[in-house]
Amino acid sequence: MSSVQSAIHLEGRMAASRRERIIDLTWRWIVILVALLFALFPVVWIISAAFNPTGNLANQTLIPQDVESLEELFTNFRGILVEDLPIHPYWNWLGNSVFVAGISAVLSVLVSALSAYAFSRFRFQGRRSLLVLVLLIQVFPNMLAMVALFLILQQIGKLADYIPQAVPALSGINWSVFQLFGLDSLGGLILVYLGGAMGINTWLMKGFFDSIPRDIDESAQVDGATHWQTFWMLIFPLVRPILAVVAILAFVSSFNEFVLARVLLRNKEHWTLMVGLFNYVSDNFARDWGKFAAGALIGATPIVVLYLLLQDQIVGGLTQGAVKG
Repeated sequence: MSSVQSAIHLEGRMAASRRERIIDLTWRWIVILVALLFALFPVVWIISAAFNPTGNLANQTLIPQDVESLEELFTNFRGILVEDLPIHPYWNWLGNSVFVAGISAVLSVLVSALSAYAFSRFRFQGRRSLLVLVLLIQVFPNMLAMVALFLILQQIGKLADYIPQAVPALSGINWSVFQLFGLDSLGGLILVYLGGAMGINTWLMKGFFDSIPRDIDESAQVDGATHWQTFWMLIFPLVRPILAVVAILAFVSSFNEFVLARVLLRNKEHWTLMVGLFNYVSDNFARDWGKFAAGALIGATPIVVLYLLLQDQIVGGLTQGAVKG
C-alpha cells in the first residue's frame, strides 16, 4: 500500500512540476511578446506611414486604406526620390550623411586605436590623469559647447582671408583649404563629430587592448620590430572586433545627429539627411509625414548594411574588452 501511495505522490509532484514549467514558460513568452511589440511598433508605424499616400498622421491606419493601385503605395518614395529633387535634394542629403558618418567613423577608429594603444602599452608621467581627463571631458556633450564650436568654425573659415592680410608675403598661396573646415562645411562638421567621439572610444578600446597579451609586444621587440610595426602588423589585426564596434557606433551617432548639423550647416546642398528630413515636417501648414517616413526608411539602409557586414565582430568586441580594465 505504501508503494502505491508513493507512486501516486510522485506522479502528483511530477504533474505539479509540469504545470509550473508550463506557467513559467507562458509568462516568459508573454513578456517576450510584449517587449517585441513595444520595440517593433514604432518601426511598423513608420513603414505604414511611408506607404500611406495621404501623408497625414491624423487619419492614418496601420494598413493604408483607399489605395486603388500598387503605384499609389509608392507615392511618397516617388516624391522624395524623383519629383521633389529640385526643391529637396534628397540624394545630396543622403550622400552628405554617408560621407560625414563614414569619414568620422574611419578617423575615430584610427585615432582612438592609436590613443588606446599608447595608454595600454606605455607608462608615462600623467598617464592616469590624462585618462581621467578624457573621461571627464566626455561627460559633457558637444551641445554644451555649441556656441563655442560655431565661433571656432567661423574663425577657421575666415583664416583664408586673414592670413594674406596679416602676412602679405604669403598672399601668393591659396589658403582656401581652410574654408573646407569652416562654418557651413562638411569638413568642419566632421571635426566636431571626431572630437566628440574620442573619449568613450579611447576607453572602450583600451579595455580591449589590455586583454591582448604583452608577450606579443615583447616578442616583436626582440625580433627588432618598432612600436609602429608592432601596433600595425601584430596588434591591429587582433583587435578587429573592437574596431568594428567603434566604427558602427561612430557611424550611427554621426549619421543620426541633428542638432549640431542644423546649427553648423546653412546651405541646403550641404545639409545632412536628418536636417533635410526635418524640412518636411517643420512647416506648420505643409507637413508631409509620409515623405518624412519614406526618407527615414531609405536612410536607415546604410546603417542596416553596415551592421550586417560587421555583425560577426560586434559581440566579441563588446564582451572581450571587459576582461581587463
